[in-house]
Amino acid sequence: MLLRSLALKTTLRQARSYRPLLRNTTASYQYRALHATRPTAAGLSNILEDRDAPPPPVQVKRITGDGIELMDGLLLPSSCIFLNGRVFLWDAPELKDGKWGGWSKDRLAIFEAVVPKPEILLLGTGTSAALPPPEIRQYLTSIGISLDVMDARNACSTYNLLAEEGRNVAAALILPNAPKWQ
Repeated sequence: MLLRSLALKTTLRQARSYRPLLRNTTASYQYRALHATRPTAAGLSNILEDRDAPPPPVQVKRITGDGIELMDGLLLPSSCIFLNGRVFLWDAPELKDGKWGGWSKDRLAIFEAVVPKPEILLLGTGTSAALPPPEIRQYLTSIGISLDVMDARNACSTYNLLAEEGRNVAAALILPNAPKWQ
């Protein structure tokens, strides 16, 4: 019965892709509508693309001694903030032995101005996790952002995972040997 209805709706070539559905007809399957998009110059199209969705998240490939390398090959030599599919270079003071000298809530003022605000801010603090002063944590809580502190490598991988899931997440990454701003 299922094969007959598939044959009516699709060509034989398309029906072959439904073979896994035919093996176990007692299992329940969830279906979702596919989006129709225009083909790109290469003739490919993303059938899962949603035009009303926010831009795709920035993905981190790795952290090197030179900076943060993104999946598209761009190397960011400075501390930065990933927010709403964009990257902002960040003049963050270096943490010395886990000390937060020179820090105030002004360093994170971008999160007060952005709409929508991220649910979670992943704060990557160099090579090891260093808890920020209570004022920073209280400030972020007061504007409705949850803070999670970890080393920069783990912050990058957690950011990639949560952004891939479609969560509204931001990352503020402090590099251990970032160049000084002029």
